[in-house]
Amino acid sequence: MLAWITGAGGLIGNYLVQTARVYAPALEVAGLTRGELDLMDSAAVAQRFRRDHPGLVIHCAALSRSPECQAKPELAHKLNVEVTALLAGLAADIPFVFFSSDLVFDGREGNYDETAKVNPLSVYAQTKVEAEKIVLANPKHTVVRTSLNGGLSPKGDRGFNEQLRKSWEAGKTLTLFTDEFRCPICAAVTARAVWELAERNQPGLYHLAGSERLSRWQIGELLAARWPQLHPKIVPGSAADYPGAPRSLDTSLNCENIQRLLSFPLPGLTDWLDAHTDEIF
Repeated sequence: MLAWITGAGGLIGNYLVQTARVYAPALEVAGLTRGELDLMDSAAVAQRFRRDHPGLVIHCAALSRSPECQAKPELAHKLNVEVTALLAGLAADIPFVFFSSDLVFDGREGNYDETAKVNPLSVYAQTKVEAEKIVLANPKHTVVRTSLNGGLSPKGDRGFNEQLRKSWEAGKTLTLFTDEFRCPICAAVTARAVWELAERNQPGLYHLAGSERLSRWQIGELLAARWPQLHPKIVPGSAADYPGAPRSLDTSLNCENIQRLLSFPLPGLTDWLDAHTDEIF
């Protein structure tokens, strides 16, 4: 069976392609990058879909940087909602996995499970909420909400760790919020979990994130300790001082539902870093 993976040039999509031989050896994988197939060209997408006849679609492609979405709301809607609707429609009769975000929540409570009410505060989050509704209208389809993902992306700028490292390599001092909390996860772990979820074929809505709730400041401290050779400099700050769109302060996710289906425990960032000291991250 052929599996389509959109956004294969990004972080999670690339890890899905790279780990398919390990976690989904029975599948043939087509990793679709922007250069290979323009997802905004609906005719080209439909033609390629009919030609390839995939039996599974994992949709990772998105306009994912929140400031860019705020500046270009029409483009964000096109890429994050309309493209998702197109793909979900083409894949109406097969499993379809869509990546959403913990930012669909307003962050006032934290530890959100799948029954929690969404309340997006940004254009990016709003497009994810709209796309979720389209995907979940089909009982064969799945939405995976995830958090900050780290790892090595093809362009070197998609993982939260890559963004911090590039800033420190440039000698910048970073202001990191002490009052904004996420559940960071390595994209390799995300990919493994999604492959297991796809194999089980139990569609629905799932939260998938690390098991440790950390502030931006705490994440920075962990990575600064890992890269002392960069002489990383961080100062504490507050999300209240952020000049852009309102920020969700605590979007930590309760991942008990997906954890029951997985063959391995979802690690926290601290434990993952301790267990992978020899890996570039």
